[in-house]
Amino acid sequence: MDGAFTTQTRVIGALVLRETRTAFGSAQLGYLWAVVNPALSTLVLVLIFSAIGRVPAFGTSFALFFATGILPFQTYSKLSSGLMTAINSSRGLLSYPLVKETDILLSKYILITLTYVMIIFVFFTLIIVGDDASLPVRIEQSTAAFLTLSLLGLGAGTTNAVLFRLWPTWRQVESIVSRPLFFLSGIFYVPSDFPTHIVKILSWNPVIHGIEWFREGYYGNYHSILLDKPYFFTCTITLLLVGFFGERLYRKKSF
Repeated sequence: MDGAFTTQTRVIGALVLRETRTAFGSAQLGYLWAVVNPALSTLVLVLIFSAIGRVPAFGTSFALFFATGILPFQTYSKLSSGLMTAINSSRGLLSYPLVKETDILLSKYILITLTYVMIIFVFFTLIIVGDDASLPVRIEQSTAAFLTLSLLGLGAGTTNAVLFRLWPTWRQVESIVSRPLFFLSGIFYVPSDFPTHIVKILSWNPVIHGIEWFREGYYGNYHSILLDKPYFFTCTITLLLVGFFGERLYRKKSF
């Protein structure tokens, strides 16, 4: 058992390195740009909102409030969409006996998650230094929220990968269906600003629970009226089970 686990760990590690070179090139600047580019894109959005006089829904720094929403959301979104085509784009690797579909998905998950860890570190460092923003109060809570949100993205991405293999047009359908999540995930507002019936509707979206938890950890004095950790965990576990069971079932039936 230990030998098989060690072998698969090495396989996934090799796939992560291969995926890194494929996505960013062999030069170190390729990975650096992959980290800097999303950070710059987020910075542009912050500057646009600041220029039109947008004030933060919580705290004193709009850049900080926006970052605590958009960066966790982007992590989930990138995993959900990026894993969808991971197996198809790496189909040739499955000719190697040791490489399985789950190895490809997990290696992609690890790379995307680590990339966004670096993006978050760089962006929050810039905000703290440049905007005199506060340091995270309970970093362990924000870390737990981020990791759970990334696992939610893994479950959604794996499920999307199965649906995409069975129904190629799912890629277009998913992009349309998931688009409203940007406005329903509390990125630039606080749910408590809305009436109770709106909050109940928003609470069905598991992503907003991850963002609310992330903010509770970062600010310390931010108390969400919506956060339901058991519901968030249930959605995450359910999507993981559905995704990996579907992948296994698909592999057995050899569609």
